[in-house]
Amino acid sequence: MNILGIGGLPSEGSAVLIRDGVIVAAVEESKVSRRRENRAVPEEAVRECLKLGGISAEQVHTVAIARPFPHADLPLRLRAQFGQARIAMVEHHLAHAASAYYASPFAEATVLTLDRVGDLRCGSKWTGAGDVLTLESESFYPDSAGDLYSRVTELLGFTAGADEHKVQWLATGEAAAFEELFDAVLGAGPNVDRSYLDAQNGFSAKFYAAIGLADRAVIPKDLRGVLASSVQASVTKLALRLAGSGTHLCLAGGLAYNALLVSAFEQSGQFEHVFVQPAAGNAGTALGAALSVLGKHADAGSYCLGPSYQPEEIKQVLENCKLQFRYLQTTEQVVGAALDALAENKIVAWMQGRMEYGPRALGNRSILASPLDPYSTENLNAYIKHREAFRKFAASVPEERASEYFEAGDNARYLATVGRVRAEHKQRFQAALLGDDLIRVHSVRREDNPLYWKLLQEAGRRTGLPVLYNTSFNLFGEPLVCTPRDAVRSFYSSGVDAMVVGNFALGK
Repeated sequence: MNILGIGGLPSEGSAVLIRDGVIVAAVEESKVSRRRENRAVPEEAVRECLKLGGISAEQVHTVAIARPFPHADLPLRLRAQFGQARIAMVEHHLAHAASAYYASPFAEATVLTLDRVGDLRCGSKWTGAGDVLTLESESFYPDSAGDLYSRVTELLGFTAGADEHKVQWLATGEAAAFEELFDAVLGAGPNVDRSYLDAQNGFSAKFYAAIGLADRAVIPKDLRGVLASSVQASVTKLALRLAGSGTHLCLAGGLAYNALLVSAFEQSGQFEHVFVQPAAGNAGTALGAALSVLGKHADAGSYCLGPSYQPEEIKQVLENCKLQFRYLQTTEQVVGAALDALAENKIVAWMQGRMEYGPRALGNRSILASPLDPYSTENLNAYIKHREAFRKFAASVPEERASEYFEAGDNARYLATVGRVRAEHKQRFQAALLGDDLIRVHSVRREDNPLYWKLLQEAGRRTGLPVLYNTSFNLFGEPLVCTPRDAVRSFYSSGVDAMVVGNFALGK
């Protein structure tokens, strides 16, 4: 059976293809189209999935659409495109829950989904047992912890719906002085006290008075981190209460992108094991819609499920752009070229294999730097990514060596949590530390990404440190690069020093 999942509409459209019970492709529309405007159907993502799966539209048996969708005639349009397929519509939070549970390694689990609003709901709790997901409870908009978090995002001068990740990193190391205030706003359940909110301006005069400011005053710099830390603490407390306790927990929804929240679950002791897949937000509802139709577990492995490019395709792009390059014949030469540049304290763009699903670079679309370079994180932030200093970079390390340097939970596999640096290595990783000695850890399994794992191991053999700083290969607010042409454009528009794309090495 061939199941095509479509979700994330309209703003985060994506497609997933399951073939005979195996997840063979997962692609976000924005990564392949490079367009900001929304479309009713993620046409290019669908096209890539069919191509990667080696099937035609006529060979799709079921098209599963995660609600909501922007146009009422969408099922009719899909029926016209996939004439042999039945159309299945999947409720938003069921799609979130299915994307977490059926992709997890657990035969039974509690499943918690939390987001701002999806299909008029903002949260749900499920019990997974075998192949059955059973709804236990749900919460409805506007009683939304995600909505409160987005309001704080905007209050702090960021863009709601896009910059919530900035709030969590701003929160680290700050005192949660207004935690009780946000507890009062959220209430129990949650049951949001809307007297603190203003429909037009985020928060009411009552809220501003509670934080000691005049109505609609600009938030002073010394309060920004305190407010971020306070809403983070309150939302985390609520999520822990909603989840309860048990053996296994699966998380999904926009709030599951919050690495500090995931870490809190891992450290709470309420569950023995916690699982979050790397496309936990709306884009991941395409995966959930397909999995809910499949109705059983399917392991997505590394979640590098997008397009890849052959050497001749890469070479054609480089030649068309009239670029000088060096051809690398072996894997050892590919790894060596990157490490030679890193040894010279250069920043290296690394594009290999299939593109990742989800917003995080897991070693195939990455910008790399050496922790041995004391200026690497400063250069990455100030001259390449052009972003705030409080947003730190991940430390990639082979899974079997991670415990030598860090304490981190299982979800470090997908960069979905944070860990702590061991005391004896604190000085080495000082530039990447968040507050309270926290660090973003990317624990790399050999079976997930053999080439990236080999690069890290060889870095350890050469320097004694099998760790590289990793950030996503994207610039200007764009998604991860997809094609060789995307990579060339970003490379030459940035301060990145060198690039290894497939079997080709380029410098400046």
